[in-house]
Amino acid sequence: MEEENKVTLHGTWFSPYAKRVELALKLKGIPFEYVEEDLKNKSPLLLKYNPVYKKVPVLVHNGKPIAESFCIIEYIDETWKNSPQLLPEDPYKRAKVRFWSSFIHQQLYEAMLTVMKAAGEAQGKAIKELLEKLQVLEEGMKDFFPNGTPSISNRNMGILEIMICSLLGPYKLQEEVIGIKIIGPEKTPLIFSWLTAINELPLVKELAPPQDKTVALLKFVRENALKSSSA
Repeated sequence: MEEENKVTLHGTWFSPYAKRVELALKLKGIPFEYVEEDLKNKSPLLLKYNPVYKKVPVLVHNGKPIAESFCIIEYIDETWKNSPQLLPEDPYKRAKVRFWSSFIHQQLYEAMLTVMKAAGEAQGKAIKELLEKLQVLEEGMKDFFPNGTPSISNRNMGILEIMICSLLGPYKLQEEVIGIKIIGPEKTPLIFSWLTAINELPLVKELAPPQDKTVALLKFVRENALKSSSA
């Protein structure tokens, strides 16, 4: 029975997608084995479990693999019914959460990555687009936090918190690398207070990668991108 209920997560320390799944598992209190993958030398198991994309994260439960972070989190929430509930049961609320999760996953992530990899005029344009999308998210989140001050704990943290935490949890380190302030109480007070509340949770602090490694990785990504663009 123990082997039948075995849960294994294949990820990498720097993958925001894998961190989403790790956070969801920890929030639900699900025991699991973590396998750190080397993406330059992918394990046979990773290639077997995710033959289409050959990427992390992959969750293996009862010997059955599930790929793609959002699909995995939905699977976790539907398989383990204990609190916290990561997605609402109400169909309309669930659809809204899915919509904004997709916005964070696609629109916001791409905008942030473009800023990280650009310089000069191109970066200025990318920053403008990122700030515009942050404003869209700021307005959208007012429906979820009508009093403007999110109160977040392990008991009410859901998929929206997981998504925003995986992307902008280390926003101060991201700002340090790009040299520009993107999150603050003046322009995005709700997002700022939301991230502050999330980052204060002991579980989030526990799962956050070391700051020095994160900064080094972000600098590496940025420098490589700038070298490629000037070549």
